[in-house]
Amino acid sequence: MEEENLKDLGERLQGLREACDVSRHTMAEELGVDIDTYRGWEETGEDIPISAIYHMARKFNVDLTEILTGTAPKLDTYHLVRRGETEEVERFPGYHYEDMASRYARKIMQPLLVILDPCDEPAELVCHDGQEFNYVLEGSLILTFGDRDIQLNAGDSIYFNPTYPHGQRCNGDVPCKFITIIAE
Repeated sequence: MEEENLKDLGERLQGLREACDVSRHTMAEELGVDIDTYRGWEETGEDIPISAIYHMARKFNVDLTEILTGTAPKLDTYHLVRRGETEEVERFPGYHYEDMASRYARKIMQPLLVILDPCDEPAELVCHDGQEFNYVLEGSLILTFGDRDIQLNAGDSIYFNPTYPHGQRCNGDVPCKFITIIAE
């Protein structure tokens, strides 16, 4: 790696650690190095073992590629989690799980409560930048994603790439309530 890229890597590690409110001493202890060695990694980006970078990526729930390059992989399609299941039901290449509240300078909308009635006409499909998260509180929701309909029931959640045409409609005879958050 070039010297400037290494310095950027150190700055990304420092920014990530600080954003997650973890001290240098704590990180040094977790990684089994003295504080001066760890401080040097952050200040210069030099001689950082890939195992240390991988540990930080896992700890702070950030994609390894994002730390190494400064560029987040793009969510290709969607990631669906069914109520009561901890494993991903659908996972597609190019997606990395990411906490919607993580730092990295993403603009995050306030959570929005949406209530759809069974009699509501389906909205036109829309596209926008960022990543979108929907979590169903009550009822049943149909998310149209491109040419595919995905049914979500209470307790189900989905992250998806909203640059694909998408829209939501109520499924069933009772109103559907869901939370939506968009991170750009």
